[in-house]
Amino acid sequence: MYWTEFLTVALIHLLAVASPGPDFAVVVRESVTHGRRAGTWTALGVGTAIFLHVGYSLLGIGLIVSQSIVLFNALKWAAAAYLLYIGFKALRAQPAKPVADDLHKEVGERTARGAFTSGFVTNGLNPKATLFFLSLFTVVINPHTPLAVQAGYGIYLAVATAGWFCLVAMLFSQQRVRSGFARMGHWFDRTMGAVLIAIGVKLAFTEMH
Repeated sequence: MYWTEFLTVALIHLLAVASPGPDFAVVVRESVTHGRRAGTWTALGVGTAIFLHVGYSLLGIGLIVSQSIVLFNALKWAAAAYLLYIGFKALRAQPAKPVADDLHKEVGERTARGAFTSGFVTNGLNPKATLFFLSLFTVVINPHTPLAVQAGYGIYLAVATAGWFCLVAMLFSQQRVRSGFARMGHWFDRTMGAVLIAIGVKLAFTEMH
């Protein structure tokens, strides 16, 4: 009965999650710099944050945030500040020591909790995600659709997001890919830092429509 609606939700989500953004940049950076384990935990953090968006969308809190310029701006500036923080931190990256040794050390230095938190905060504070889920649960999904079914959509969105970024982590954490990036060493970190800063600045100037 709800298959058409579900397929619409799945298609819109696929298009949204496949477009490069803060989540993609963070997962790639964690995967290349710290390895598959860190990249996977970051992906799981991003996926888990989806439950946050789904939760307030079902409760109607997202509607309140979208209608309040103060709340929207608070969320926007918090997200921008976080992205700028990790971006500037990456810009300060120094030339690495021998690649093989450094890669193994980096993997050990990044904790699962740290990687997970990085992914969760990046997605959870993104105001664009707030607006995306709000529009999804108010425009695309029929308000008369039972809450249980809507919750089912939410579970799918979280699992699909985590699955997608786990694939991204798997790709960018391959030894051959990491070695290729590692040759550029600190320049890769600085490039990713510049990307994150650009996204943060763009986010800071996001207007509520």
